[in-house]
Amino acid sequence: MKQIIIIGGGAAGFFCASNLDEKKYNITILEQNSDVLQKVKISGGGRCNVTHACFDPRELVQFYPRGNKELLSVFTKFQPGDTMEWFDNRNVPLKIENDNRTFPESNSSQTIINTFLNETQNKNVVVKTKCSVKEIEKQNEKYLIKTNSGDFEADYVVYTTGSSPKSLKIVENLGHKIIDLVPSLFTFNIKDDLLKDLPGTSFENAGISIPKLKTDESGPLLITHWGLSGPAVLKISAWEAISLAKLKYSFEIEVNFISIPMDEAEEIFQDFKQNNPKKSIGQSKVFDITNRFWQKILEISKVDLNKQVANISGKEMQKILENLCKKKFQVTGKSTFKDEFVTAGGIDLKEINFKNMSSKLLSNFYIAGEVLNIDAVTGGFNFQACWSEGWLIAQDLNNL
Repeated sequence: MKQIIIIGGGAAGFFCASNLDEKKYNITILEQNSDVLQKVKISGGGRCNVTHACFDPRELVQFYPRGNKELLSVFTKFQPGDTMEWFDNRNVPLKIENDNRTFPESNSSQTIINTFLNETQNKNVVVKTKCSVKEIEKQNEKYLIKTNSGDFEADYVVYTTGSSPKSLKIVENLGHKIIDLVPSLFTFNIKDDLLKDLPGTSFENAGISIPKLKTDESGPLLITHWGLSGPAVLKISAWEAISLAKLKYSFEIEVNFISIPMDEAEEIFQDFKQNNPKKSIGQSKVFDITNRFWQKILEISKVDLNKQVANISGKEMQKILENLCKKKFQVTGKSTFKDEFVTAGGIDLKEINFKNMSSKLLSNFYIAGEVLNIDAVTGGFNFQACWSEGWLIAQDLNNL
């Protein structure tokens, strides 16, 4: 029987192994850590955001800053609906939440991990942990894989290592071109009086723009101890990962906390003023934000909280609205978004055949997952790419 060695015991590696024909192949997974599927375990705060309920491949690829063109053909063969069916067939029902993120009904990533462990055990897949690959040598039609636990010979290699610099170096030594790694999906470090003492305050829909890059995003926003986070920030960090690395993470952003244009916000304020002249401005609920945030806006706008709404001057109103709808912040660095650490960069996509995820440079060598220069915004998209790519590889090998 021919030998398949899967290097990397993460999402793409395990999904590929789970779909291979064990009657045709001996299958071994090599994982350098002491545990497999570590990212699956922590994803979605330990609930595992398995995929995203977006069933049109053309729409789905819009969530991938890098890899969108290439993934279109991949997703036409295996997309989130197929993922849901795959788990359903193994008695793991998934549920779609309001924002279309999709989780196991059990709300536990362990359910997903156990499914993979059962599948691979049933197929007699050998899983070797603490097994670190040092080098891969091509020997005629086979590969010699040198590790800290001895050498392995493979007829086929499936390379799903994630984006560690060491694993990229190994594949670079085999001739592949590597696009430099930069972080994607990160939060913005900001020191500003408006954000002080308000960590945990969230906004259902905010607008955020980076004037220098002429780019903007909208979505939920969260104030943290170190600045701003939430989907709006993560999305813009993913799309602009390379540009922001070039700016060394020092740039200006403009935030609209209420996602209402300034002139519309002014009309709302004027109406409120007419209808509630005697109310104190500090106790007024003019916009849909928390009282604490409203009072902080008034404080930095230098407006007396006890002032009656009728007595708010045009100048004061402008200042309040500017701080709400056009607040400028200086970003002075980034923080990793723990659950979803993702990098842009990796193996150049021009060197991959996306019909079956095989290397165009190396025969019988397949590549999938985050080691490729593919990444997505947060919401289950990075895993979906892993499942789809892993599935394609397994189909190709099963049909050889």
